[in-house]
Amino acid sequence: MRMNTIITFIHECLFPAGCAMCGTMLLDTGEAAYGLCADCAQLFVIPSENRCALCGRLLISEHTYCMECRNKETVHSFDKNICLYPYTGRYQRLLTAYKFREMTAVGNFLTERIIEAGTLFSEPLAKPFLVPVPPRHGKIKQCGWDQIEYLARCLERLRSYRTTTVPPVKRCLKRLPSPVQKKLNRQERKTNLEGRIVCTMPVPKQVILFDDVYTTGSTMDSCAAALKKGGAEQVYGICLFHTELRENT
Repeated sequence: MRMNTIITFIHECLFPAGCAMCGTMLLDTGEAAYGLCADCAQLFVIPSENRCALCGRLLISEHTYCMECRNKETVHSFDKNICLYPYTGRYQRLLTAYKFREMTAVGNFLTERIIEAGTLFSEPLAKPFLVPVPPRHGKIKQCGWDQIEYLARCLERLRSYRTTTVPPVKRCLKRLPSPVQKKLNRQERKTNLEGRIVCTMPVPKQVILFDDVYTTGSTMDSCAAALKKGGAEQVYGICLFHTELRENT
């Protein structure tokens, strides 16, 4: 049994946070490690519905591409992206528990979903590196943590005993000062990060970029553009959640 699983279980027993979804006390080591009871965890099987062949959003009535990616003016810097869940209902509650209530055990569960998502690409990469989307300038100092950086650490721990199935993590991107994305409308988001993401070290040839929420795709695009400028030949993306196209935030 892994040490971090034991530590998480002991913490749950001494300072119970309960299941992130239903609040049930987690007395099983596996449940405590994920921050979810078994019943709630099974609600988050990755949907098998069709996804946009480019941005990875789940399609409702469209075929092959979503409405936005069918627009000839939409050009993405990444080669392909996978979005796992719509940012609604129980999926939104899960991210809220992790990101805003800082139920970090849920990060272990989301980490496993990132690895599972990597199997959904139709053309598997041979030797990819996992690259986290960098936090906004000053965020960790201001907030004390960043939800994507925490997932990167979880992935590193996972790789320490699962080296053949978990790619290495490489933090090769930095975000320069810019307005906060969530405060901008859709059009402003598309230009806000242009030139504000830079590479800080040599870039792998094959990259899987990961983030939590896909809204307009501007963050993924800016990161992918920087990676390709830095020498990446293929940049795939994984976003845990995606907003609906009609949203303007």
